[in-house]
Amino acid sequence: MKRFLLSLIVLGTLQFTSAQKSNFSYLDVFDLQYASDPQISPNGDLIVYRRMGYDILKDKSKGNLWLVKSDGSEHQKMTSRETNESSPKWSPSGDRIAFSSSTDEGSEIYMYWVSTGKTARLTQLPFSPSSLTWSPDGRQLAFSMNVPKAPPVIAKIPKKPKGAKWAETPRITDRVYHEADGRGYIKPGFNHIFTIPAVGGAPRQITSGDWHHRGTLSWSKDGRKIYFSANRVEDWEYRFRNSEIYSVQVEDGEIQALTDRNGPDYSPKVSPDGKYIAYLGFEDQVQAFQIRKVQVMNVDGSGKRTISEKLDRTISDIQWDAKSNGLYVAYDDKGNGKVGHISLQGDVAKLLDNVGGTTLGRPYASGSFSAAKNGNIAYTQSRPDYPAELTVLKAKSKTPIRITALSKPLLAYRELGKVEEVWYKSSVDGRDIQGWVVYPPNYDATKKYPFMVENHGGPILNYGDRFSVEMQLYAAAGYIVFYPNPRGSTSYGEEFGNLLYNNYPGEDYNDVMDGVDHCIQMGIAHEDQLFVTGGSAGGIMSAWMIGKNNRFEAAVVAKPVMNWISKTLVADNYFYYAEHRYPGQPWENFEGYWKFSPISLVGNIQTPTMVMVGMNDLRTPPSEAKQLYHALKLRKIETVLVEIPGASHGIASKPSNLITKIAHTVAWFDKFRTDKENE
Repeated sequence: MKRFLLSLIVLGTLQFTSAQKSNFSYLDVFDLQYASDPQISPNGDLIVYRRMGYDILKDKSKGNLWLVKSDGSEHQKMTSRETNESSPKWSPSGDRIAFSSSTDEGSEIYMYWVSTGKTARLTQLPFSPSSLTWSPDGRQLAFSMNVPKAPPVIAKIPKKPKGAKWAETPRITDRVYHEADGRGYIKPGFNHIFTIPAVGGAPRQITSGDWHHRGTLSWSKDGRKIYFSANRVEDWEYRFRNSEIYSVQVEDGEIQALTDRNGPDYSPKVSPDGKYIAYLGFEDQVQAFQIRKVQVMNVDGSGKRTISEKLDRTISDIQWDAKSNGLYVAYDDKGNGKVGHISLQGDVAKLLDNVGGTTLGRPYASGSFSAAKNGNIAYTQSRPDYPAELTVLKAKSKTPIRITALSKPLLAYRELGKVEEVWYKSSVDGRDIQGWVVYPPNYDATKKYPFMVENHGGPILNYGDRFSVEMQLYAAAGYIVFYPNPRGSTSYGEEFGNLLYNNYPGEDYNDVMDGVDHCIQMGIAHEDQLFVTGGSAGGIMSAWMIGKNNRFEAAVVAKPVMNWISKTLVADNYFYYAEHRYPGQPWENFEGYWKFSPISLVGNIQTPTMVMVGMNDLRTPPSEAKQLYHALKLRKIETVLVEIPGASHGIASKPSNLITKIAHTVAWFDKFRTDKENE
């Protein structure tokens, strides 16, 4: 009823569902549902997953746990609780599911008994748990949790008189990493590993020291040790890309380092036979992009070797097969999510495609999978016409079966834009560049449409053939949308991704413009109706493009970096860029940082430009967006600044902000369209 009344308020009229399809609209965002984090039972018969959607009244995402058999039958909500539930983990025998859920005090650990359907709360924790993991005998759970640490005290302040209203005491920080976008100020403290009986009881801290202990946890087969990744070195704050694999004795907390190299080693997974530990990582070569490789070692740390050398793709997740002969792995290839299998001898076999669909805004890589002992795999599948649906690939089968249709009640009655894959040659070096075109619903090839370039963020990320709210809403507004993966994008190998080292923005600009020219040759783009937008690295590219040429009728530059010198030293990740993006620190390489700053081209810009940023953005701070806006105002170029209250770098984390971003982009571009009257 509340949803119905709000629709009346927003739309100002009563609308009934009809058999006739309509275009995808802004309010449809709130009705989308999709699957996330599937976990298949050990015997492969039952799947628990997180069913996601948006709360239109609270303006945030929500997720509850649901159960479904692997054939799609007996699909039901797991508990009667109407609050966020997440991180489901099957017990080794498959009789229970441990999970996290929000309460008024924070997140807690709960247990669900499959045979009875009963649920119990196990903990009363001071902070939210993460990395929930079962012991092999099913008697204990391990998890990671923050342990506070007192902030530094510099000066002793006199005690204020009773009833006095003094100013708040200052916030003192002496840490390298002290704030995070979307989170704000990070209170002092460190994550430590805890254990708790699976029947409930007091949690026991088993790690210590001023280091973080978090991420994937994995028990030894006998349950005496827990393997984890951490950065327990003296200058860990400055070696922030480094991590090692450690073991900790559950009884006495003794810690042993099993790896020792410069680079990230993380996500340890003990093999079912207890002989090996697989993990992800690489030796840091100090470059813009390196693929994450699958490493295997004996449980004592000996016999280290890489088994994924034949796959020139970065691995995002690993899981052992039941016989300890190899691992299931997740990776992206040419903008498409895959699950494959790598044997201990390094042989690679692709098992399935189209993993993704859990990032609704833009078509980024996402999604996850889970494998049972019998080889059944549950995963989130997405195509351009639907977000993540739960899908199962049975062992020895080559045909996956989609067992949910969460988005069908909505999307079956919406006319979506058709998505088409395109390939073209780079004018720089002849490389093959991939992109996608989204056509307006009911596209008529005899008509002329405005053409929008949507640049992806990262820049070392990838777009792909996945569902995207933003692309569909732009298409519904009458735009042909082109989104490319220029050099620097992932899923094309390490060499391709690393082409931006000390060269960003560089020839990736040419790759994007070559795509525009290709679409003009196809007859779907026209020189007098070109528009460009993008957020984050996509905002950088959009600003760079209008500084390099005046071919676009209008631009929307969202959350950009305009000045690498100023951005690098004020962002939450200010310590991240030197050497791996550009040589040296800004004061050591002023000319280099300035050379790649879009603000250096601002004197060339003639394009009417909307500048957009979240007011709480700590990654590309509002001061960056304002540099572009102020410069254009001083030059009397048509411009407007849109600042979104309460929004961090992830503007789309609130659905209303996602809608705000798209609506303002469309409204700005519509001012400069020639195919319809300006509004």
